[in-house]
Amino acid sequence: MLAHSQERRMMRRFEMRLPAIVNLSEQEFQTETQNVSARGVFFYLNRTVSPGTQLQVILTFPPYITLTDAVRVRFTARVLRAEPPLPSMRIGIAAMIENYEFLRSNNNPDLLSALEREWKGAN
Repeated sequence: MLAHSQERRMMRRFEMRLPAIVNLSEQEFQTETQNVSARGVFFYLNRTVSPGTQLQVILTFPPYITLTDAVRVRFTARVLRAEPPLPSMRIGIAAMIENYEFLRSNNNPDLLSALEREWKGAN
């Protein structure tokens, strides 16, 4: 790493491979995240996406993370950058989360309320 480089991230990123559905221009892509923070997400797609593009992502946090039922979160994000393709032709996409909502289920509304309070405190 260069001595002059600075870490620009404001929030801690967690290396998490979570199932994700990305909605982009009325097309749906299934992928998984590489890392997630309260303000951003990084994942791979099989197509390029221009910086500034708005997209919608649905993430599923599995029981081993939530320590209860699986929790789904839908958020709107704006693409910050697209990395050069890997040999597999997958393109890394870094996006900033603009807003989010927990997708309610009948499972555990108390957990969802607690998660919402925690995320809002991090923003």
